[in-house]
Amino acid sequence: MSTGQGRTRARTFGIMPGALSPGAWNSITDVPGVQVGQLTRIEGEAIRTGITAILPHEGNLLSDRVPAGLSVANGHGKLAGATQIEELGEIETPIVLTNTLAVPRAADAILDWTLAQRGNESAISINPIVGETNDGWLNAIEARPLSVEDATTAIQSATTGPIDEGCVGAGTGTSAMGWKAGIGTSSRLLPRELEGCTLGVLVQSNFPGSLLVLGEPIGTILGVDSLATSRKDAEPPGSIMVVLATDAPLSDRNLKRLATRAFAGLARTGASFSNGSGDYAIAFSTAETVRRTAARRKGIAGVDQISNEASSILFQAAIEATEEAIYNSLFMAETMSGRSGRTVEAIPLDGIARLLAPGAADA
Repeated sequence: MSTGQGRTRARTFGIMPGALSPGAWNSITDVPGVQVGQLTRIEGEAIRTGITAILPHEGNLLSDRVPAGLSVANGHGKLAGATQIEELGEIETPIVLTNTLAVPRAADAILDWTLAQRGNESAISINPIVGETNDGWLNAIEARPLSVEDATTAIQSATTGPIDEGCVGAGTGTSAMGWKAGIGTSSRLLPRELEGCTLGVLVQSNFPGSLLVLGEPIGTILGVDSLATSRKDAEPPGSIMVVLATDAPLSDRNLKRLATRAFAGLARTGASFSNGSGDYAIAFSTAETVRRTAARRKGIAGVDQISNEASSILFQAAIEATEEAIYNSLFMAETMSGRSGRTVEAIPLDGIARLLAPGAADA
């Protein structure tokens, strides 16, 4: 079970990475049309898992596809649908995040949901996108408790507005850098040439390293480093899924570049990018001018409506929002006990506040 009260987001403590401002909810759902749905399964002493679904827009994704880019820092993972994103530069289904052994059932749910939509009844090719991290430290992952129906419920429950963070959905049983982690999100409003556009990030944090917060070595100070431990039962290296959304009109070429910048934000938090960590970032644009509609697919796909130079501010936004989303995934997570009596502690927020207080470094 999870324990703990009074969890709060990073901004409460003045932790505001970068110079750009967040959107109204500081969430990936600040990008117009983007919806998120989650299902959390906590049962008995060992089931600690779930599903998080991201819908790029409210329409028919198969007939009104969004351009997308994929970037891989370390490919130790089971990201379903990756090669078609890389080859065609588009997404035609919801993006579902879950645990490693639930990927096939999540893909089945995407197929069922897509075929059930009007106009898709005769579809003979669908590319489901399912990302994963391994929550088997706290969760009896081999029991495979998640069903096709669970994944369908997560997709169907997707909505806009604020979303739950921490030990929910695909982040229910995950940890990062020695602390309990989970789902986190953040957003940035874009100025100048991209005025009126937004970039949002959602992460499923489950990776090794030594926590940095705004450059301060919090993990070292608190004596928690997921790679330095010598315990035989130490938590194994995990992974991270980063999903970036924007309504800025980008083609798949610049979306791939945008996805790559997420890893700069990941590095700022102290991630080690270890051999056993699958580090993936998917970026998509919801702008109607670059969507791959049926009519447009017969001709020329939508192209960037902004210059390469103007994309620099998007890159900055991706770095900032990824960093903050990871902080939120840690700050909002509660201490959790799971399989074999294992417990992963939540990061002590009062300790973080003291360590980051003005003058603390000189005390």
